[in-house]
Amino acid sequence: MSYYQNIFTQVQVQTDVPDLGVPVPRQERSGKGSFVHLFGRFGNAQVGPIYLGYLGVMSLLCGFIAFEIIGLNMWASVNWSPIQFLRQLPWLALEPPAPEYGLRIPPLNQGGWWIIAGFFLTASVLLWWLRMYRRARALGLGTHTAWAFAAAIWLYLVLGFIRPVLLGHFSEAVPFGIFPHLDWTAAFSIRYGNLFYNPFHMLSIAFLYGSALLFAMHGATILAVSRFGGEREIEQILDRGTASERAALFWRWTMGFNATMESIHRWAWWFAVLCPLTGGIGILLTGTVVDNWYLWGVQHGIVPSYPQVFPTVIDPASLPGAMK
Repeated sequence: MSYYQNIFTQVQVQTDVPDLGVPVPRQERSGKGSFVHLFGRFGNAQVGPIYLGYLGVMSLLCGFIAFEIIGLNMWASVNWSPIQFLRQLPWLALEPPAPEYGLRIPPLNQGGWWIIAGFFLTASVLLWWLRMYRRARALGLGTHTAWAFAAAIWLYLVLGFIRPVLLGHFSEAVPFGIFPHLDWTAAFSIRYGNLFYNPFHMLSIAFLYGSALLFAMHGATILAVSRFGGEREIEQILDRGTASERAALFWRWTMGFNATMESIHRWAWWFAVLCPLTGGIGILLTGTVVDNWYLWGVQHGIVPSYPQVFPTVIDPASLPGAMK
């Protein structure tokens, strides 16, 4: 019996013929499947057969179109130099339209390509969600994974579509790019008075760290009791054995309270899902309801005001010419 504590799988289960799984109404699977030992070190060694279906094909096609539009625009921005493209790739961007275009479709080189790329990328994501939902139903599964994915899609749509539409122009949306989208995040926080004072941002970060902690605690617990069969969690849920008894005793000893072999997955699911849900609400309220989160925090007693040795902070929304 091995007690190595690392990320590598200790036991690989392989058969002479790859498992095709349960029968489904539409047998649209590509390939016969194979085994890869290296993959088995981190997960299941079997690769394939892959089910795509028409939704999967359409999703990949839309994603490829979006990827090509973004990549070619970035390449064009360095005068089609492959060396400069690779050298500057982290800093290259496809920017949204300027504020003066509002919600209209601008010329291609003035943000039109951004709108087209966003359309195809959004179509790709939504088609993949529908595919995921339908595959779960076809296999008789719950649709928990699809709804968890939908929580992430909610945040994506708030950032790139819902909030810009409410504000009346796409310039508020996120650019496509690695560092440019991080720069957008920093500028966004500065422009609206420090996002750290946004209570929904606080909740989002709490759920982010909380879900990381919960998954780490759960993963560590199951690995710790795997020598007693703890990885067979369904059996332990239905018929509690020594693995779940020991796991429960450990957490009652160290924390005073324990989740069950079932409830820990509900805890982790909700924490993970609430991270983008609350984050999306916080982003949606920024600029639409609250123009300055620091001043809002001072007004509601969340944060103290700065000492008066500094100039008085003026709400930008109250200045002449501010957007109403």
